[in-house]
Amino acid sequence: MMRGMGNMQQMMKQAQKMQKEMMAEQETLNSQEFTGKAPEDMVIATFSGDKQLKDLKINAAAVDPDDVDMLQDLVLTAVNDGLKQIDDATQKTMGKYGKGMPGM
Repeated sequence: MMRGMGNMQQMMKQAQKMQKEMMAEQETLNSQEFTGKAPEDMVIATFSGDKQLKDLKINAAAVDPDDVDMLQDLVLTAVNDGLKQIDDATQKTMGKYGKGMPGM
């Protein structure tokens, strides 16, 4: 009976260790910068790893009062590109923790 308790403690220790590692890696990810770009760098969106938009640069050539739709598309492209990079990096870094863990 007591033998099972030792196993349980060991599992809890491992889970706590893994949780600490996950938190550290998440913090590292959050502190990184990700840059999303529209074609020809017309719009550049810079994000932190926790998906906060830090900077948005719009090339003057992209600003055409007669074609606001194009500018909107460029902004969407740059923003979505940046967010995809964060998701890819998060999956690459944190994905290993999801394997074989219930509830993740």
